[in-house]
Amino acid sequence: MTYDDHACAADLAERAGGVLLELRARTGFADSAALRTAGDRAAQEFLARELAARRPGDAVLSEEAADSAARLGAPRVWIVDPLDGTREYAEEGRDDWAVHVALWEGERLAAGAVALPARDRVLATGTGLSVPSPASAAAGAPLRIAVSRTRPPASVGKLSAALGAEMVPTGSAGVKISAVVLGTVDAYVHGGGQYEWDSAAPVAVALAAGAHASRLDGSPLRYNRRDPRLPDLLVCRKGLEETLLAEIAKLEW
Repeated sequence: MTYDDHACAADLAERAGGVLLELRARTGFADSAALRTAGDRAAQEFLARELAARRPGDAVLSEEAADSAARLGAPRVWIVDPLDGTREYAEEGRDDWAVHVALWEGERLAAGAVALPARDRVLATGTGLSVPSPASAAAGAPLRIAVSRTRPPASVGKLSAALGAEMVPTGSAGVKISAVVLGTVDAYVHGGGQYEWDSAAPVAVALAAGAHASRLDGSPLRYNRRDPRLPDLLVCRKGLEETLLAEIAKLEW
């Protein structure tokens, strides 16, 4: 791992976000299905082309490309989600969508970046980002848990009720985890099914910033597995994980 990998991830995520913003402005929102399809394709083509040029010896796992078992034996694998939150991307005025670029190397997330293009923000490893400490939270304020704005899971509702927490609806997975990193929520709990590309980059950023990230049973998040499904995760401010994991264990997911 070198700083170049951090910078590469950040640059690719930011520039892919620029491609998506330009397409969105040029195409408009009259046909949301067509915009979603075009966005996925444009960002995927950009990232595939750039990774092939910049890191020709590395493997790639992407939501928008055919998978290959060859990545399983590769020492370095880029895990990308060219457009995280296609629903939000295709809705005029929404800014809660993202671009994910992560590097899995040596059985760990070695670098990663999450671009929030409509917010003109990139969160990346290697930049000194730090999750606000519990002492920075308002005294006595309820925990804030990020949830889907369209389909908040019943289990998270029960978890929030048990903890007296506030549910904060927002868009894509990357935006939810970014909210933990930025301190606008305290936790993101997901148990409804995801894939590696949904969380690799934001988890890389969260871990680098000092957050806790794990499966719902507390086990480590592992990437570049044969089956890319990674159905559940917890990302939260350090110091909250013990309480959250204890309550999570009481629920069915």
